[in-house]
Amino acid sequence: MAAPHPSLLPGQRARARGARSNETGRYEAHRREAADDGWALPEDDRLIATELRLERPRSALSWNRSPDLPFDRSVNPYRGCEHGCIYCFARPTHAWLNLSPGLDFETKLVARPGIGAVLERELRARGYKVAPVALGTNTDPYQPIEAKQRLMREVLEVLAAFRHPVAITTKGTLIARDLDILAPLAAQGLARVGISITTLDPGLARRMEPRAATPARRLAVVRQLAEAGIPVRVMVAPVIPGLTDHELEPILQAARDAGAVAASWIMLRLPLEVAPLFRDWLAEAEPLRAAKVMARVRESRGGKDYDAAWGKRMRGEGIWSRLIAQRFDKACARLGFSTALPPLRCDLFEVPLARGDQPSLF
Repeated sequence: MAAPHPSLLPGQRARARGARSNETGRYEAHRREAADDGWALPEDDRLIATELRLERPRSALSWNRSPDLPFDRSVNPYRGCEHGCIYCFARPTHAWLNLSPGLDFETKLVARPGIGAVLERELRARGYKVAPVALGTNTDPYQPIEAKQRLMREVLEVLAAFRHPVAITTKGTLIARDLDILAPLAAQGLARVGISITTLDPGLARRMEPRAATPARRLAVVRQLAEAGIPVRVMVAPVIPGLTDHELEPILQAARDAGAVAASWIMLRLPLEVAPLFRDWLAEAEPLRAAKVMARVRESRGGKDYDAAWGKRMRGEGIWSRLIAQRFDKACARLGFSTALPPLRCDLFEVPLARGDQPSLF
């Protein structure tokens, strides 16, 4: 067991967390180190707990022009994610909040109550032009705090009222709670879901994605969604060369058996603070494979931990990237997977009457 990181207090414990440190964010002028002031704390006070903060949203829709993404707008009800996936590319966004992309990202969470009302106002804007909205593009909208906050359901209720197309990405099983909204939307061609599965190994998943649903539970959710008539894409993401890439075909097979109709894959991404966090985790959790994994990562990223160039950041380059792509294509062809689902409908969008509006006679 490695020694505690200097960013943690002596004796401070992180139970079922992905990161092992809490380094200061990159925008801070000073680096912070934890220090013991001599006051003894009860054992329970040494355990790092999840904290929830509230933010009043001024906008709901986030816009992007990335050529690597198939959508131009998204909604994020939460900042940070309790799932604690060590590889999460969204970790650096916590630095914008003057928080650490390490343990802060998975323990100091931000909820945005009232986001549904803000979204409704934006959809009612005279100049709004409909296109599919993506949910779960930054942090998981069905992470554990959604059970009480219900912000994702709030957003879905608004989208359903407007008959607005929506695409959801999650590894949270709480999505099954909202089948009563999603199934009717899907029946109209207005909804689809992507379920990400990184590994079928429950032990590895526990270490790598400590508070996310087990692989078996995610496959069960794929089945529930499929049986409800909702198109499901299995997202083998991220593929970690030297650690999980050998599971590509078994994951696709298991998802097809559960009812998924489409598939995609993304190479491991290690932007900014994610790279040292992942290397630290890898050395502790998989010491015998750490050197091999990082060597293959760098071979697929032009000799670096990460290359953010358009067209490369999702797939990488080099022999390992090409090999994974070829294996994926052959497995999809064998299993009858589609790599592109039919486009979501935009022609059904309709602004509902607001409270107090006069109904039309015609």
